Amino acid sequence: QVQLVESGGGLVQAGGSLRLSCVGRGRTFSSYLMGWFRQAPGKEREFVAAITWNGGSTGYADSVKGRFTISRDNAKNTVYLQMVSLKPEDTAVYYCAADLRRPGLLYREAANEYDTWGQGTQVTVSS
Repeated sequence: QVQLVESGGGLVQAGGSLRLSCVGRGRTFSSYLMGWFRQAPGKEREFVAAITWNGGSTGYADSVKGRFTISRDNAKNTVYLQMVSLKPEDTAVYYCAADLRRPGLLYREAANEYDTWGQGTQVTVSS
């Protein structure tokens, strides 16, 4: 069974840092686009960051640029999201996603471009 399993969420004060991890299980994810999305209560799921198969291209939502960094370790089948200078508005459930339908050469932001999703990990930033 193909799965994405996120970890690393938690409660942190504003200005603090967290690193989220997403491990792929059931197959190799090294050839594919990977991304992070988030959903706050009462809001739509929104794009956070994405990374192409070899890390050659990354992209970020304007709201997190300069504060979040996406990276991947294909040997570990893992993608990371390093978050610094966290703000209360970053509070959300964070989801890892993969596009397993095509080679991960191009960076994409739309949620419907991804076909495999994790269960999410809660990030709460207190003011």
